Amino acid sequence: MKNAKGKLFLTLCLLFTLFIVLGPYGDSRVSAVDSSTYKSLKIFNEVLDIVEKNYVEEVKQKKLINEAVTGMIKSLDPHSSFLTPEQYKELQVDTSGTFGGLGIVIAMQNDQLTVVSPIEDTPAFKAGLQSGDRIVKIDGQITKGMTIQDAVKKMRGPENTKVTLTILRKDMKEPKDYVITRAVIKIKSVKNNMYEGNIGYIRISSFQESTLDELRKALQQVNGKSSDLKGIVVDVRNNPGGLLDQAVKTSDAFLKSGTIVSTKGRVKAIESKFVAKDDGTEPTVPMVVLVNEGTASASEILAGALQDNGRAIVLGMQTFGKGSVQTVIPLEDGSALKLTTAKYFTPKGRSIQAEGIKPDIVVEMIRQADGPETADAQMLREKDLKGHIKGDRETEKKPPEKKPAEVKDKDKDKDKSKEKTDLQRDNQLKSAVDILKSWEVFKRIGKNG
Repeated sequence: MKNAKGKLFLTLCLLFTLFIVLGPYGDSRVSAVDSSTYKSLKIFNEVLDIVEKNYVEEVKQKKLINEAVTGMIKSLDPHSSFLTPEQYKELQVDTSGTFGGLGIVIAMQNDQLTVVSPIEDTPAFKAGLQSGDRIVKIDGQITKGMTIQDAVKKMRGPENTKVTLTILRKDMKEPKDYVITRAVIKIKSVKNNMYEGNIGYIRISSFQESTLDELRKALQQVNGKSSDLKGIVVDVRNNPGGLLDQAVKTSDAFLKSGTIVSTKGRVKAIESKFVAKDDGTEPTVPMVVLVNEGTASASEILAGALQDNGRAIVLGMQTFGKGSVQTVIPLEDGSALKLTTAKYFTPKGRSIQAEGIKPDIVVEMIRQADGPETADAQMLREKDLKGHIKGDRETEKKPPEKKPAEVKDKDKDKDKSKEKTDLQRDNQLKSAVDILKSWEVFKRIGKNG
């Protein structure tokens, strides 16, 4: 009995410590421990005591408590999690943009590990993994019941070592093994190019600590390559997101004024609003932003900011719809709590959560027959994730979405042995370039009208 009381005291101390750590993230109206909480903690304490004394094998109390906390946070939504000290360090490594592994963003859908998007130019991308792929096994171990953190740990490892992912895709009759060689993932988040001589192209693959600096260099290079720049294509397709501050700064680099994004939650202290400032270096040419189902989180902030401020046309397919903010709260023992604390809203007050950004011009990607297995790929969005936070309009009855008309591939009869250019391979990019090439024509027509 004395032992049980000691454990109850320990549990209450842990709860009290949690309230202290949360500090300003808590709400005085809900943080008080009422009588029902004490009753629940008593049950927890009894279960803990029974398991410790009667389970078939000896288990450590700390492990049981950690697993209980993990389960509690996991039940909230797909993006909240309890991080052990080791997992917290892994998270810090991720945001630096350099780590050893495959280069893949995963989420949980119907209790199955699912690919959100492979990161460009990484082993996973080169192996042909796609958004919507189900990871059935990792090195022969079934992933059913495996946490995302455990899966990430298994997929990461020393450079030049191999890992086998067993993948099930919508158009596959049976799972297929992909043997992928790990590499040191050094994510260069911004690349640039020039098309048709005067259309700049900037590809942002993720938002890391160096993204703004890389973007500034890319803009300088694009401006330097053409004395008569007609427009810029900003490509954030399959960009899984990243750091909020970098998404805000990147948006600011294109905007002279206006709201970029706002966040709203239950606690006033967590709410914020970011506004663009004119520093005189923003490009003034027309812009098109390319998006698709793999455009998520921070990249949706960029697309929404440029769309709502009338700075760019958004072209492609409706985005992923991850419009929630996760706050990482360090805990005393080196662990941390990654907790969903707010939602993102575009400058016009639209919630991104489970809705995504709807493009101004819908253009479906034409899958190349001679490319990797991409036909009929099942694209994954936030609303497909089990336990996701409902979007504002998700419960409303909506008419069935009309599938965009299929665009005929004008190049299909050309000699297949001839290497296709980027514009021939990528019909969405070609559409964006064609719009920017015709911009001045449409402006003249508008003035004459």
